[in-house]
Amino acid sequence: MNTERPGEPDPERPRSRKPERPEPREPERPEPTAPEESEEPGERGRPIGRRVLLGTLGLGALGVLTAPTLQRGMESFLAGASEKDPTGLTGLLPNGGGFRYYSVASSVPHKNETNYRLTVDGLVDHPTSYTLADLRALPQTRLVHDVQCVTGWRVPGTPFEGVRLSHLLDAAGVRHSAGAIRFTCFDGTYTESLTLRQARRADVLVALRMQDKSLGHNHGGPVRLYVAPMYFYKSAKWLSGITVTEDVRPGYWENRGYDVDAWVGRSNGRDDEPTS
Repeated sequence: MNTERPGEPDPERPRSRKPERPEPREPERPEPTAPEESEEPGERGRPIGRRVLLGTLGLGALGVLTAPTLQRGMESFLAGASEKDPTGLTGLLPNGGGFRYYSVASSVPHKNETNYRLTVDGLVDHPTSYTLADLRALPQTRLVHDVQCVTGWRVPGTPFEGVRLSHLLDAAGVRHSAGAIRFTCFDGTYTESLTLRQARRADVLVALRMQDKSLGHNHGGPVRLYVAPMYFYKSAKWLSGITVTEDVRPGYWENRGYDVDAWVGRSNGRDDEPTS
């Protein structure tokens, strides 16, 4: 019988070895991760950050809100400059609404409710003078057509509102010898003309409103002529006189080479689409 003495190994057990020390290992390193996404512009293929997106949307909304104000400011600036520009060069610059301002006079007086008058005379039985209040009290007609300038620019879908010219001619009593109309303006320089048959068209107005608001001074207000189917030089600004005559008397630009019959697309060597 085997007995186990203290301090002696059991012959039935394998001798234990000293535990081997593990070889030193390098500390584990974290797996590489993708770099954080940048919010800087110009990083191709990177999504933009939330702040950049919100800022962009904010600037877009600000542009929408301020655009009408900026447009009105530009219109006002160009209009004021054109009044003091004897060269007419400011007329080459379109404003936000697409119109360009032209004047053949160095300055044009302002007229309003207190001092504006429109006279109808010549070969008529009842010469008449209208105030703004008189014209506004008459039946009003609203037309919406494109405006086409003979120099090439076009403004689509422009509303004009006023009294049909034929209504004023009927009220004055046009004589049988009459064959044409001569228009004069309170700038003291500009004139225009129509045949009597053209003047009686339903799309020819003595206009008091444009783009659904009263005609401003720079658009020929407070009253202008509007001849929808003809080039815009026929729509005389700052209208002050309607004189019935026997024959056509060429107007300001017609004396300088423009066609007297100024149908859009059928005159002045142009092929624009008709406006009326």
